[in-house]
Amino acid sequence: MEKNRSEEINIPEPPISKLVFGSTKFSFIWLALRLYIGWIWIQAGYEKIISPAWTGPSSGKALQGFLLGALEKTNGAHPDVSFWYADLIKNIALHNTQLISYVVAYGEFIVGIAIILGMFTGISAFFGAFMNMNYLFAGTVSVNPIMFLCELFLILAWRTAGWFGVDRYLLPLLGTPWHKGKLFKQSA
Repeated sequence: MEKNRSEEINIPEPPISKLVFGSTKFSFIWLALRLYIGWIWIQAGYEKIISPAWTGPSSGKALQGFLLGALEKTNGAHPDVSFWYADLIKNIALHNTQLISYVVAYGEFIVGIAIILGMFTGISAFFGAFMNMNYLFAGTVSVNPIMFLCELFLILAWRTAGWFGVDRYLLPLLGTPWHKGKLFKQSA
């Protein structure tokens, strides 16, 4: 007898995971983490926004220097920057430094605001983690590993990380792609 191929397999979430990432009891921890990560992003973005080398008349100059510095880290037996990322820098990023400079400056600032407000926290943390990974791939360590780890936790806790924030109201209203929110249930 052939089994039904459309049979659903449901593996329950472990209790500790459900508590830490799915319970509002940990929302104070996520709030503290959000404030820390968000503030770092706002500061970094604001410094770039007011800098003429990032968003002013000389936009792209600072980014170009950063990227050329990353390319210098591709030499040696154990390079800090992988060959594939160096190719990405050479073939795409260096040809678009002015555009990328604006995207980085305003992206950092917007991600910081969204994380602090608890607005689309999981998505905002994902974009923050994406930027941190790019800095790490470019050979810049600094606070990037800590921020990346914190953002991973915020991504995992997306359901409750914004409980003390806009997501408390926004998520039930909008819902998710797999579950309609109040806004879309009424229009259906």
